[in-house]
Amino acid sequence: MLRRTSLLAVVALAILPAGAQASGGPEAVAAKTCSLSGKTRSLGPTYTTSLSVRRVSCSKGEALVTAYYKCRKRNGGKKGRCGGVSGYSCGERRSNVIRTQFDARVTCKKGRKTVKHTYTQFT
Repeated sequence: MLRRTSLLAVVALAILPAGAQASGGPEAVAAKTCSLSGKTRSLGPTYTTSLSVRRVSCSKGEALVTAYYKCRKRNGGKKGRCGGVSGYSCGERRSNVIRTQFDARVTCKKGRKTVKHTYTQFT
């Protein structure tokens, strides 16, 4: 009888909705990839090649990309750096650096909010 009760409990847990099983547990939030169709050249850098956000709207992510670019321009021009903007702390990794251009990957965080973008800058 104990074996049958255990089997019934396992089956009951398997058919419960996911929210009922883990009430009060951590919520999974996936990053969203934002469409940049028609916007790749209008957000600041020569080409903004990708944008993904987590716990932030795509429009706010786009505004952050523009603000980040303006911060870079104020701090050294096209080759400038920016440690943060709009309350976000930002880090940048550059690759494919040559005299006339570079590619960069930027991650900005503010608490649990994250905005990531990549861009190509012609210098």
